[in-house]
Amino acid sequence: MKELYTIGLLFISNTFMTIAWYGHLKFKELGWFGKWGLPAIILLSWGIALFEYIFQVPANRIGFHEYGGPFNLWQLKVIQEVITLVVFTFFTLVVFRNEVFRFNHFIGFCFLILAVYFIFK
Repeated sequence: MKELYTIGLLFISNTFMTIAWYGHLKFKELGWFGKWGLPAIILLSWGIALFEYIFQVPANRIGFHEYGGPFNLWQLKVIQEVITLVVFTFFTLVVFRNEVFRFNHFIGFCFLILAVYFIFK
């Protein structure tokens, strides 16, 4: 069960992270957000990123083996990276419709799946 909590919290955390890191790139299409300067966008992104940490920290605590979780630190990191790319890909294809998922991206993801396999061996 801790595996599912960890992975679920990481998905939520990475959703906030992706919005904080890349969501502002679409603000120009949202009216008054497009007029904000860089300092205001940075502060807004920090505010969104706060929610990333609200979910990331418990995910790592619940998942880490030294706190009774099922994963070692290497496993937590590679799980987080794969989740980041899954969330980023979905976000990019939905929000940035002009971006294309290409074959080289697919091959890169396959290598990440191999990384997961080898980290868990």
